[in-house]
Amino acid sequence: MRHHKQGRKLGRNSSHRRALFRNMAASLVLHGRIETTIAKAKELRTFVEPLITKAIRLRRELPTGSRKPTAEQEERWLHLRRLIAARLPQAATMKGKGGDRLLNRRELVAYLLDDIAPRYLKRPGGYTRIRRLVFRKGDNAPLVILELVPGEAVKAAAET
Repeated sequence: MRHHKQGRKLGRNSSHRRALFRNMAASLVLHGRIETTIAKAKELRTFVEPLITKAIRLRRELPTGSRKPTAEQEERWLHLRRLIAARLPQAATMKGKGGDRLLNRRELVAYLLDDIAPRYLKRPGGYTRIRRLVFRKGDNAPLVILELVPGEAVKAAAET
């Protein structure tokens, strides 16, 4: 029996699974949506949502104005940044109109803090959505799109 054994194995060992989720999380953060199987998507949600929550918490704690942060605040910010960075890969490729761009881990954390976290500051959770697609032709696995739900900044930009 698998009592108190949470998480899917997905036919991989632990290091392969960790690398898979890091890379998929980076792709989801950079591109806003990924296409994958339903089992991977459901498991990736439990990996990505705490990552976004930590980014939101850090974003709220960052200073506004010209006041100087205390040593405890700087330690807390560094700790949260390191927790976020630990769940991201060393580098990821961001595809764009001007060509592909390789982002290192520090740039990924900055992208998450500056572009993703502000969208969800007023949202209490549930940053991802799973939409079902067709079944894969080769093995008949159910495919889904895992995407970040539109946030406040996206809605404000769409209205103007």
